[in-house]
Amino acid sequence: MSTIATSGRVVAPAKPGTPNRTAKILASAAILALAIAFVLKYVFRYYLNYNQAAFTDPIQGAANYWVMRGWLLMHMTGGMVALLTGPWQFWTGFRTRYARLHRWTGRVFLGAVAVGAVGAYQMAMATTFGWALGFSLLSLATAWVTTAGMAYYAIRKGRIQIHKEWMVRAYVVTFAFVTFRILNDYGPTSRLQPDSDRTVTIGWACWVLPLLVTEVVLQLRGMRSSATSA
Repeated sequence: MSTIATSGRVVAPAKPGTPNRTAKILASAAILALAIAFVLKYVFRYYLNYNQAAFTDPIQGAANYWVMRGWLLMHMTGGMVALLTGPWQFWTGFRTRYARLHRWTGRVFLGAVAVGAVGAYQMAMATTFGWALGFSLLSLATAWVTTAGMAYYAIRKGRIQIHKEWMVRAYVVTFAFVTFRILNDYGPTSRLQPDSDRTVTIGWACWVLPLLVTEVVLQLRGMRSSATSA
């Protein structure tokens, strides 16, 4: 380890801020925990209860879910894989120590987004919840494909920092499925009436607002880095 001599004293370089690292670990753990809880509650039920009654349940299902179960399962499976593999892409230690595995999990994530988005487009166009919600879901699927596609394009061009930023955006959009359920099923937003207005509003809010906040954070970080290097 290098040292710096100043006025006869030997000063070791400062270690990275432990509180910041701890906060990142806790935030990542919380995100992964929410993702796992979402999968167990809202996704596995369709695999464990593969019948018309479960798919058309008036609380969590829809009238056409059983008829379109192939598209629905395609969407849910792709979304689930992307949701659970995404967080591993952002852990620096994992990327550094297991670079090859990092690349493969990245490929799995992008492939899962592609598969999930195909199902999402079909489900959105054939939704029985009205055209307004369908359009919001089409927009979400488009944002999902676009952010993941930009992440892939950036890494193919060797733009690693840009790739990282687009992967963050892509996962924020992926996490919108969880955000939608949290806003729609829990807390004060779950009691907003009428139901149709609530679902359409949350259909937009679950990804537009988190993506806006993410963009502000990324741009502030970029400006701070530019100021420091200057």
